Amino acid sequence: MSVQTIETMAKWVENNVTANPTLKGMSSYVGYSPFYCSAKFREHMGMTYKQFLAQCRLKAAVRDLCGTDDSITDIAYRCGYSSSESLARAFAAAFQCSPRQYRRTLRASLGQCSP
Repeated sequence: MSVQTIETMAKWVENNVTANPTLKGMSSYVGYSPFYCSAKFREHMGMTYKQFLAQCRLKAAVRDLCGTDDSITDIAYRCGYSSSESLARAFAAAFQCSPRQYRRTLRASLGQCSP
C-alpha cells in the first residue's frame, strides 16, 4: 500500500468525520480489507484508526465551537459523540477544560475564535 493511499484514507476520515466514518467504510473506499488498512494505517500514522478518528472528531468540535454559536450538545452529536458529556470528557483529557470554558477563553482572548 502506498503512502498516497494511506494519506487518502486519512483525508477520507477527516472529510467524513460528521458522517460517523468506519474502518469498513474507509477500507471499502480505498479497496483494501479492513485488517490490511488498519495495519498499514497504524504503521504509517503512528496511531490506530480509532485514535485518529477520535483526534479528527475533537478537531471538528474545536472548529465548530470556535466558528459557530451552536449548542455544545448539537456540536457533540454532529461530531460523532454520543452525548455532550462524552465531548466534555474528550475535552478534559485533551485541554484540561470543558468545551464551554474552551469557547469562552478563546473568545475572550481573541475577541472571536478562528477555526
